[in-house]
Amino acid sequence: MIRLATSTDLPALQEIEVAAGAPFRDIGMSAIADDPPPTIADLEKFLGPAHIWVATGDDDRPIAYALMEVVDAAAHIEQVSVHPDHARRGLGARLIDEIGNWANGHQLPALTLTTFADVPWNAPYYERLGFRRLADSDLTPGLVRIREREAQHGLDAWPRVTMRRPVAT
Repeated sequence: MIRLATSTDLPALQEIEVAAGAPFRDIGMSAIADDPPPTIADLEKFLGPAHIWVATGDDDRPIAYALMEVVDAAAHIEQVSVHPDHARRGLGARLIDEIGNWANGHQLPALTLTTFADVPWNAPYYERLGFRRLADSDLTPGLVRIREREAQHGLDAWPRVTMRRPVAT
């Protein structure tokens, strides 16, 4: 089931993030695997505007989640993480579709995200879901700021891309 997150879900989201980061170690991106999960305070910022969704198992415990914020009149997907024990079941795509439904209901024309260009479960995956890479010249001011923050955090040590998908109406 996909639903909005509650405050009691947040510790489980941290666990999901740690587990979802571990496979990066296998492809030589240990710094990503070792990056700490978002703090509870950081996650709480998404609760207020109801911009955090979870996919849950039969016990209603989160097994995947997605964070979104509105950036330059688009629904920007800040994070999608699926616990590896539940990977390859379409949970990430379902969470993204839920954000797309939200964006459609709020008359936002597109979904955007930033991701690693060459990691199979990153940009190539999002391309299969209909996202297209944006040229740097097509980035909005808010997306430029996001990329700058990511660079300051060291994420540009590996090739990154910004992507966009129109919202289905």
